[in-house]
Amino acid sequence: MVGAALLASLLIYACTQAAGDLPLVQGVHITFRESDADFPNPERGFYRYSETRTSNFTPLDAETLRSYRDPQLIGSANYSVVSTLVFRYYILDNFRDGPISAAILDALDAEMDAVRAAGVKIIPRFVYTVTSTGGDCPEGFICPPYGDAPKAVVLQHIEQLTPYFRQHADVIACVQMGFIGTWGEQYYSDYFGDPSGNGGQGYRLTDANWRDRLDVLQALLAAVPEDRMVQVRYPQFKQRYVYGIDAPVDAAPLSADEAFTGTDKARIGVHNDCFLSGPNDIGTYEDYGNDSSPRLSDAAVVNALRNYMKAEGQYVVVGGETCSDDYSPQNDCEPAGIAQQEFAAMHYSYLNAHYNHAVNNDWQDGGCMDAIKRNLGYRLVLKEATLPDQAFRGAQTTLSITLENKGYAPPFNRRLPILVLRHVSEGEEVAIPIAHDVRTWKTGVIQLNAQVSIPQDMAAGEYELLLHLPDAYDTLAHRPEYSIRLANEEVWEAATGYNRLHHTVQVK
Repeated sequence: MVGAALLASLLIYACTQAAGDLPLVQGVHITFRESDADFPNPERGFYRYSETRTSNFTPLDAETLRSYRDPQLIGSANYSVVSTLVFRYYILDNFRDGPISAAILDALDAEMDAVRAAGVKIIPRFVYTVTSTGGDCPEGFICPPYGDAPKAVVLQHIEQLTPYFRQHADVIACVQMGFIGTWGEQYYSDYFGDPSGNGGQGYRLTDANWRDRLDVLQALLAAVPEDRMVQVRYPQFKQRYVYGIDAPVDAAPLSADEAFTGTDKARIGVHNDCFLSGPNDIGTYEDYGNDSSPRLSDAAVVNALRNYMKAEGQYVVVGGETCSDDYSPQNDCEPAGIAQQEFAAMHYSYLNAHYNHAVNNDWQDGGCMDAIKRNLGYRLVLKEATLPDQAFRGAQTTLSITLENKGYAPPFNRRLPILVLRHVSEGEEVAIPIAHDVRTWKTGVIQLNAQVSIPQDMAAGEYELLLHLPDAYDTLAHRPEYSIRLANEEVWEAATGYNRLHHTVQVK
């Protein structure tokens, strides 16, 4: 197995072009058998939920995390899942008025070592409270004070957490904004505006509220490495960050040219924590207003924000959880419901395995859970390939591979495919990176045509061809748990993380 640093040192040129731009491949045509198995793949699927309070820090355990890669039943669920993602609530309940202690910062580092050892990735959300306290207030079930922290404290904490985000970016799948409001969902807040019935501000956010919220998002984007995305709870938050606090709900979504550029606009995704819970997903698709406009949630607003999300989801990470079974049959399996249709339209990469079982259990009963488990995120299937019988050292050779992404979304973190040539008798490996970003592999057919240069100094002989889709970080590139497995029979090599192409080439 070859890491990214070694690949760079090989200085091997590889490129991909449209099929018409390359010479016809001379060689053998191979077809592959698809698998319908559910298996763990990095940065996609059902995640496992966890939380800890900094007032009583309970660290994650590597052995427990490692066990999530095997099928497990969860609580009152009637389904089992395999998981490579762990959602983590960090509840900063004893730091609402001052800095995070050095002991807790050290504990966070140690915990991420366990995540890395286990072969999983984490979705962190830092918050101050996850408790709803009822009382004598308009909403009743949750009343102020809610228990979040003032802006100055939040910004101080983000600055303190910057080394954490940067040192452990390899095992962070994405970061959820958090910090503001109960559950970190940027709604019930003591300091950033309260658009609920308890807020007394006309059910909307003020200009000052927006500025404070967007300052927090800006600080978090600066703290998190450029190659990792930050998710906000509501799509309008991204619109107003990108275009200003007067941005309309029909603001332009991210375009293909803007995607994957490392800009803030390209790095903001969404976590919808009330998937198919009502016409506007309990406030997800809502205009929260400002000083010059009221809060709106009519059909036009919902449709505009839904269309925005459909376009955005092609290029940014989308995930979340279900929260209410009241929106039935819409949140059921097809044909009565639209669950799979909605996952596909919004390009979901992950979902909470633990909540809400009232909704998720219906998918098992309705017969679509197996499909949802397979199709959350990407599901890449080898269809066919035309591969050369012989190749010459110091010369270029051409190959053609056809895949299909049957999942709801493309991979959301960068990785490059690598053609591995492994000597049949000696086991020596030569790795040739193919300049093709898998984040562009949307749902549908993927044509991977490549002209690759065979190194002049490699040994002559017979080589097996394999396709490797490793993690982009050197720390994980050698780890098969972090490599993408293709959904085919007799292709995956668990020991290496390679996908066998069932063909050998004679290098001369």
